[in-house]
Formats: sequence, structure tokens, C-alpha cells
Amino acid sequence: MTRHQRRSGARRTSLTLLTALATLAGVALTGAAPAGATTGTTLSPGVVYRHYDLRAAAGTTHVHVLSVDLTDSRVRLGLLYPGKVASRAAVSRMADAQKAVAGINGDFFNISEVQHPGIAATGASVGPAVANGKALKGAVPEAQRFGPALPRGTDTDDVFGVSGDGLARLDSLVLTGSLGTVGRRIPLGGLNQYALAENSIGAYTSDWGSVSRARATCGSDTERAAPCSTNTYEVILKKGVVASASATPGSGPIAADTTVLVGRERGAQRLRTFTKGQRVVVRHGLTAASQRAYRFALGGYPVLTGGTPLAGLDTRTSAVRTAVGIAGGGQRVLLFAVDGAPAYRKGLTIAEVAAALKSLGATEGFSLDGGGSSTLVARAPGATKVTVRNHPSDGTERAVPNGIGVFAQ
Repeated sequence: MTRHQRRSGARRTSLTLLTALATLAGVALTGAAPAGATTGTTLSPGVVYRHYDLRAAAGTTHVHVLSVDLTDSRVRLGLLYPGKVASRAAVSRMADAQKAVAGINGDFFNISEVQHPGIAATGASVGPAVANGKALKGAVPEAQRFGPALPRGTDTDDVFGVSGDGLARLDSLVLTGSLGTVGRRIPLGGLNQYALAENSIGAYTSDWGSVSRARATCGSDTERAAPCSTNTYEVILKKGVVASASATPGSGPIAADTTVLVGRERGAQRLRTFTKGQRVVVRHGLTAASQRAYRFALGGYPVLTGGTPLAGLDTRTSAVRTAVGIAGGGQRVLLFAVDGAPAYRKGLTIAEVAAALKSLGATEGFSLDGGGSSTLVARAPGATKVTVRNHPSDGTERAVPNGIGVFAQ
């Protein structure tokens, strides 16, 4: 039992909302199907797309749902991303580049830096990320995240992903790692993250990209807007050997044989003891609370566990949302996006999202980035490219750091 399953909270939603969403999923509830509900369109084996209106607290909205059957060996889920952690692209562009048949946007991200003049926003995501079994990045400290307040009992380590057994799960992934020098080992505090905890050292690899690493030393353990640290240091390792150092974090692409170490406060002091030519062994990985290995994973936050909405979910703020649900013991996944067209833009509260996922048959639910980021794309049968199925609330697709891709043979 996870820490989320130990917390419960009753959540009331209108019968109209429950009936509409349950009808969409084929779940038996009393009440007629709403007018205008679409029948499912099979996009590829194991992938069905539906959309229709539903009524919520703020008024009528429109939802788009992809149902993915992971028991079908011809379909799988994976991470959509532009190839670098500190980079962004439209969901449709990532889906086409990776030959996905469908997908939605993913994690919240470092979208702006108005509180740190002169510091570039990295575009990197908040939570952990795994692609094709490889750990791309760790989670930023909770105080440094972007997005709405987290539900009680959740944190930035929380992920949705597919484990090695092919089942979708909610879990948490914690960074484990160290720097090894002769006679000592120093804990590693970050991996390709836009923010580091105070007094820590983070590692940046070729997966990071070319964006400046200066943002990693800004903010504090209690406030994202806190000033950037004035005590920083950077060490560049080439093939595991100290090649150069600098008092300030740099930028530019990182070669495949290179690791850049960025330290702040006491972490910076430790890096200053390194000398040119010294060998440093850097080890890092993401360890799941369940001890499972993941084929892919990305961050967000849980809203539904064990069939019960988390306690304290927001019931007042309606907005355009993206979420993912898990049904059938991890065998079926529901990719869920609210339409951002002006007629529907008021959307759903987070509590209504949890209820909607439950009505679709999900026992686990996970909120992803919403608002202008909410995008669901799908490729029509016989087409070579995906099209955007919802209306992004910005009028056009927003560039995002990652998403969930649906891949079919």
C-alpha cells in the first residue's frame, strides 16, 4: 500500500458528470448517454478515441479520451520528449518525430523566470523522467516546482509510468547517486534538474541540452523566488577526469563523454577541493518506492488511488486539465484532456478530474500540466501524421518538455 492509498477523501460530483463519463467508458450507471456523445474510433489495435460534452460545476465542457489496452502486444506507451531535458516542442511535433499514433502533454515545467532577472527559463520538467529504461532526470525540490499546490501526502518524486512487466502504475522515483574520489564519497543531489537543493551538487549530462545551468543555483528549499546563490562552483569531467572548473555555472552542449558538476553553498565548497586531473566516479539512478524498474515515467501528481480521490483536492478552481487514469490493474490506460475552446474553457476542478477518471473505470489517477499546455493528438487511421483533437486554450499548441506517447505496430 502506497502513502497515497493510506489517505482518502470523499468527493462529490454531479450525477450528470458521472453518468456522462461512465457512459463514455462503458461503465454501467443509471441514466441516458448525453446528446452528442461520440462512438469510439479505433485508431490502431488497442487504441480507441472518444470525445463529447459533459456538464460540470462551471458549466458545460468537452473532454477527449484515449483508451489504451496494454494487454495488446501491438501497442505500448512511451515518453514523448524533444531529445533533451532542457528543451520544449509541441506535442504533435514530438509525436510525429517519434512515430507515435497518439499522445498528450506531460509534466509541469520551468516555464518562466520573472523572479530571477537575467536567468533563462530552462523549459525542463519538474518531476523525474525515464525514457526507454534510461533515467533522464531527477525531481526538483518541492518548493521549486511550478504548478498548483500539491495534494497532501504527495511530492515531486511522484510519477506515472509503465514498469518492466508492461503494467501502468503510480509510483515515486527518488534520485540515488554519489561522487567518488580517493578516500571519500559525496552524495549527489541532482540529475539534469533546473533546481538543486541548497548545499548540494548536481550532475548534468548530454541529456540536459545546451541551456544555461545557472537556474539550478537559484531559489531556496522554501521559496522558488528566493535570490540566486552567490556561492557556486562548476567542475567539468571528461571521461571521469577533472578537466576544468569555473566559479559560475556555464551553458552549451555537453559531450557524451562529459559530466558537468554544479554545486551551491557547501556543495560548491566541496567542488573547490577537486583538482585538475583528479579522477571522479559519478554514479546516479532513480530508485522506485516499489523497487520496480520502469520502461518510461514522468512527473505530475496523484489525484486518485485505490479507487478513492485523494483528500483535500481543490473543488473551487475550474480550468482546462490533462490527466491520465489507470484501470484493470494497470492493463488499461486512459489519456484524458479537456478542450480549451472558448465555449468550454472553464473546464474542471481537480476534484472533478479525479471523479471523471473514476467514472471511466480508473482506480488510479494522475494530474498532468493543464491550461495552455493541455493537448491531445491522434493519428487518423491511414494518416501519416497526428492532428490536434482538442483546442489548446492559447489558440495554438504550447511547446512542452514531455508527454505520453502511444505507439503501435
